[in-house]
Amino acid sequence: MTLMRSAAMGLAAACLATTALAADVTIRLAHLNPEDPFQSHSGTMAAVFKSLVESNSNGAIEVQLFPNGQLGKDNEVIEQVRGGLVESTISSAGGIAQHYPLVGVFDIPFAFPNIGVASKVITTDSAFGEKFVGDLEAKTGLKVLGLIDSGGFFAFTNSKKPITSVADMDGLRIRTMTLPTHEAIISSLGGQPTPLPWAEVYTALQTGVADGQMNPVPIIAFAKFDEVQKYLSITNHVITPYIWTMNQEFFDGLTPEQQNLVNWASYVATEAGRGMSRTIEASQNGLPKLAEKMEVNVVPPEEQAKFAEAAQPAVRALIEEQYGAEGIEMLDALLGSIEEEKAAF
Repeated sequence: MTLMRSAAMGLAAACLATTALAADVTIRLAHLNPEDPFQSHSGTMAAVFKSLVESNSNGAIEVQLFPNGQLGKDNEVIEQVRGGLVESTISSAGGIAQHYPLVGVFDIPFAFPNIGVASKVITTDSAFGEKFVGDLEAKTGLKVLGLIDSGGFFAFTNSKKPITSVADMDGLRIRTMTLPTHEAIISSLGGQPTPLPWAEVYTALQTGVADGQMNPVPIIAFAKFDEVQKYLSITNHVITPYIWTMNQEFFDGLTPEQQNLVNWASYVATEAGRGMSRTIEASQNGLPKLAEKMEVNVVPPEEQAKFAEAAQPAVRALIEEQYGAEGIEMLDALLGSIEEEKAAF
């Protein structure tokens, strides 16, 4: 174990020790985002899960929440869950990728035609979701409680200029998650990918280490990137998952009744989070709030097609190069599921 990991584990242990409370069963649930359930979908998921589990167990199960990355960086907290120090976490694709790289198959640009199709595919009970979750669980030893989009389609923000075409990406230093597929997207469009952990993004944008970044509107809003970015360009180029996991050994140690409660409460909480993302997008807390400080433009369909033409082959080639036949099989399963769900809309 590296010194950094040891320090992170020690800090997490100290946090947990100071907040431990008496209960028959305690579930420590961590996530990256604000605790306020009206600011982020993971805040919603955590709050709803806590309420349902505690009330329906008559207090026998306590859920302790650790929002805002209190227990460390995303990938570090996943490691804590795998090791049994923390029971559960709601993680970004960037964090999961360091434990399960095939999450990168979601990053084929413009694969999802609308949020309706995305909501049907990015869920544990879709045909693709079952395949994806089964593979992730087998390779990581984690139990998956929920699969949800990270807040909607990604948009670009930056401090230099509006992005209206692929040419406008030239030379822009765009922060990405530590996902090779995201880096490939930016490189294929002429930008300079700048992979950084979430905790460092605001400062990087503020100091000019990065010119811009890409995220869904709800995340851009609660992260207050309008304070350090001037331009918001709606490209809807990619949508990535958040994945809710639990330590498998801990789950197996629960009674059948407790397991059932955790399963249905996490399902309801995930659906509540999905709804909150759409609510934030449509409310004064979403795009209208950002437009008060930022210059907003929508990239038209004909230009989106040029983005797709440049980026799709690069991402597919990367998946094939890094993950081989297994990666292509998972990618094609995703694309096939998307095509099937298009018929419903």
